[in-house]
Amino acid sequence: MPLLRRLVLAPLCAVALSAQAQLGGDLQARILYAFHAEDLNQLATLIQTLDTRVQAGGADVALRYHLAHAKYRFGLLAAPTQAREAEAAFKDCTQELKAVLLQDANSAEAMALQSACYSNLARYGKLEAVLNRSRAVDRLRSAAQLEPRNPRVVYLQALAALDSARAGTAEYQSAFQQLKLAVSLFEASSATGDEVPGWGHADAYLELGRQLQARGDSVGARNWIERSLIAAPDFKSAERQLATLVQR
Repeated sequence: MPLLRRLVLAPLCAVALSAQAQLGGDLQARILYAFHAEDLNQLATLIQTLDTRVQAGGADVALRYHLAHAKYRFGLLAAPTQAREAEAAFKDCTQELKAVLLQDANSAEAMALQSACYSNLARYGKLEAVLNRSRAVDRLRSAAQLEPRNPRVVYLQALAALDSARAGTAEYQSAFQQLKLAVSLFEASSATGDEVPGWGHADAYLELGRQLQARGDSVGARNWIERSLIAAPDFKSAERQLATLVQR
């Protein structure tokens, strides 16, 4: 390629990559805001918009990941009152991430998110529950082998361990320490950059606050719940958790 053409194309490529990163950061921020504000309608609109772009042929890895993430968050919000819609969202999430992994078989981020969707999907449908739990464990194990210090991977490992451990047992203490490790890893990573992905900070801080509250450490609980709200000022779940401390 002639030198002059290279000099012209280089800055253009840099601008394109920067714009793509900014778009990724904006999509992620919109998904997280809708989830934290518990706005199912906004999440549904985002999903419809992303679905349309995917169907139109804009199905790059990052776009499909954002779509899967939006469906995961929709499933979490819908679960308490709209079981059928939640189940469908988690199932769609796993399918979108299958497409991501076909293009990037070693994406620890895609494996981790797919594990979370399989884990939640296992709460529905008795026939496939065991299989989906097995898939969740397998995907998360693979993600951990690839990126053992990835904060989202460690956080999801901690959640899975806490879900199955009884309070006061060695298994629970191990899971609690893993959650603390996830929080420290999130503390060392950026929550505001345009890189994809960068979610989980507020979730992990809130979960640590909940666990500390359950252990009777109200001061520590308040600290981490408030830090969750600093990371996500519109996080209604954190607001409710903080209110339970104030009432005591």
